[in-house]
Amino acid sequence: MDLRQRIKEVLRGHSPQKVRGEEGLVRAAVLVPIFYEEQAPHVLFIKRTETVTHHKGEISFPGGTKDPEDGDLLTTALRETCEEIGVRAEDVEVVGELDDIVTMSDFLVTPFVGFIPYPYPFRLNPREIEELVPVPLEAFLQEERWRRERRRYGRKEREVFIYQWKNHQIWGATARIMRGFLELLFPHESSHR
Repeated sequence: MDLRQRIKEVLRGHSPQKVRGEEGLVRAAVLVPIFYEEQAPHVLFIKRTETVTHHKGEISFPGGTKDPEDGDLLTTALRETCEEIGVRAEDVEVVGELDDIVTMSDFLVTPFVGFIPYPYPFRLNPREIEELVPVPLEAFLQEERWRRERRRYGRKEREVFIYQWKNHQIWGATARIMRGFLELLFPHESSHR
């Protein structure tokens, strides 16, 4: 079975863990966009600008806060992806939902996984997005690129996963989402524990 099919089947059988007790948390959703380049799956991240309100300069997934007019969190993830990087909702093949994540900045994030076409005429929102950061999915299987470290965000401090990709650090909720996704896809691989 190829990886694309494996992702679809694993997510079809996955019941995402939901966080209960949302008081004080801001609802948000992200898209974990996967595309194929030269038959190899890649995950598309974004680097936020230094002018955004939250998570300045950080590597994350496209997404954001749920608007009152969003019918559901999937709508939020797709709307924000279009606003941030220009990928239209109809061009995303949504294949599943991952476990909720609570960030140190008090966001309750629901991640969705979707395949996007590539190449694609991306349009970056210059106020929010500095650059696209594509990473081959296979690269996340290299345990030497992962480490744990204590990080502070505001008044909170927590041990977080950090993934080093070239000159970028993927950490916090984004790294936790990726590790959770990898554990679903490769549950018997020791490199994700």
